[in-house]
Amino acid sequence: MESSANLTAEQALTDSLLPSSSAYSGFPYLEAVIGFMICMYFFETYLDLRQHKILALPTLPATLKGVVSDEKFGKARAYSLDKSRFHFVHACFNILEEGAILSFGLLPYFWMKCGVLLENWGFNPENEILRTLAFLGATTVWTQVVELPFSLYSTFVIEARHGFNKQTVWLFFKDMILAMLLMVVLGPPIVSAIIYLVQKGGPYLALYLWGFMLVLSLGMMAIYPVLIAPLFNKFTPLPEGELRAKIEKLASSLKFPLKKLFVIDGSTRSSHSNAYMYGFFNSKRIVLYDTLIQQCKEEEVVAVLAHELGHWQLSHTMYSFVAMQVLTLLQFGGYTLVRNSTDLFRSFGFSTQPVLIGLVLFQHTIMPLQHLVSFGLNLVSRAFEFQADAFARKLGYADSLRGGLIKLQEENLSAMNTDPWYSAYHYSHPPLVERLQALDKYTKKDE
Repeated sequence: MESSANLTAEQALTDSLLPSSSAYSGFPYLEAVIGFMICMYFFETYLDLRQHKILALPTLPATLKGVVSDEKFGKARAYSLDKSRFHFVHACFNILEEGAILSFGLLPYFWMKCGVLLENWGFNPENEILRTLAFLGATTVWTQVVELPFSLYSTFVIEARHGFNKQTVWLFFKDMILAMLLMVVLGPPIVSAIIYLVQKGGPYLALYLWGFMLVLSLGMMAIYPVLIAPLFNKFTPLPEGELRAKIEKLASSLKFPLKKLFVIDGSTRSSHSNAYMYGFFNSKRIVLYDTLIQQCKEEEVVAVLAHELGHWQLSHTMYSFVAMQVLTLLQFGGYTLVRNSTDLFRSFGFSTQPVLIGLVLFQHTIMPLQHLVSFGLNLVSRAFEFQADAFARKLGYADSLRGGLIKLQEENLSAMNTDPWYSAYHYSHPPLVERLQALDKYTKKDE
């Protein structure tokens, strides 16, 4: 009798939390969010179709004829088409999943269930921090399980088919488990701090949240490359030799405070290549993927780094960081305006107003602005890339950078043909054709 009574009460609570047109008659936030998601899905699918059509073209762009071999073009074309087909399936699944989660009230259902589980385990279900952590745990497990087939197929079918995947199934799951353990360690204190700040923040809540996230981002920038990244990859100093000497000479000529120069074993997981910089003030580090060193000549590697150092010299990194901080502050300011909105929570099926849920719902409601901001940031990023290319060219690396860009495009089997609309909307870096045209144009002016 007691279990039956509990089940009835639980069902009643569940029914009260699920969205109901008769229970809520305010502004239709839920319907607006779902409607926008569907519109964006069709718009982005249209762009994907345009790109897929371009990817299927059997000929190289005029700029790349005689530069990229037919063999590499054929491989890049096959790889791009495979990824494009996979993306259609994945995107369709995602919109159906997200639409179902919102339409059928699965978020409030999970929230209710987490309260019931905490009570069954002897915890206070009214403790918002505990309940939020339980909710995050449940939704994270759900996401991992649902996305696992797609990740496995992408890694062990598509990437393997085209010669990129180098990791074993064991290493794949090891990385996934390690990432989840890091979330378990780092997530609770961060989430707890955010909830505490929202509960106690008062009229300066937006500033407190922004300040916390600023300190957190700076802290993560400091500890990630030192404590977290080495858990996944091995970092070794670049051996003495001509490459190291050339990089140190370049850094010295630009007064770049290079303290350490590492090589990362990216080849243990993939044959894709990369390079990046990190560090604060007078303690900078450069990291080269071993695949980059294998695929490019020494001068081409140095030219690629000259491009990256151009971002530093031209303060692109600082501008981007400041822009993100301003956007974060504005987002938190917007959140403070709606965090106590009963209509917002009720529209999505919640009878209470948990802090984390409020942040999630707010992110859903500002999706149109997020898309516009993302588009604007991409425009700025592409302009920065052209400027960094020009910086490397002025240092005398035009030919080497040109060769390096072509080599990276070939070795990574990146798309050779791109639709201008798709590129403008999605790409944070200009397509290779545009970068080569810009390099050639200004190189001729210099001659």
